[in-house]
Amino acid sequence: MALNLQDKQAIVAEVNEAAKGALSAVVADSRGVAVAQMTELRKAAREAGVDMRIVRNTLLRRALSDTAFECMNDVFVGPTLIAFSNEHPGAAARLFKEFAKTNDKFEIKGAAFEGEFIDAKSIDRLATLPTYDEAIARLMGTMKEAAAGKLARTLAALRDKMEAEAA
Repeated sequence: MALNLQDKQAIVAEVNEAAKGALSAVVADSRGVAVAQMTELRKAAREAGVDMRIVRNTLLRRALSDTAFECMNDVFVGPTLIAFSNEHPGAAARLFKEFAKTNDKFEIKGAAFEGEFIDAKSIDRLATLPTYDEAIARLMGTMKEAAAGKLARTLAALRDKMEAEAA
């Protein structure tokens, strides 16, 4: 389908706006993936707060110029599926990584986070970032362990003091 100039400008503006509000972006090649599976991926992306689009490479390069995701220009070759994480930086990476496990034709090309390009082999760096709730739970666990350790030391010191007085 041929796009006229206004359509192209609208696509560039939409993608640029999505990129400005995104925390991270992941790029993949979805050639050979069945339509039903892509529909499931799109549904999962919506639920995870991920904005996913298939965009022509030239339009994508224009849309991402002067953004933190400009570092990904080299991977815009062939069919390009881009996903922007809006709520959690690792959401798109985690989603694509899980999808790639069950779809061998789905290939992750790379990602970007805070202006740094992350190649496909290192995508785990982004995919394993804890969510906000996970980070809070870890912090609370650490604080609980620290408090329990202090309580145990206090009780031990009190016991030692009582034993010393009894002797």
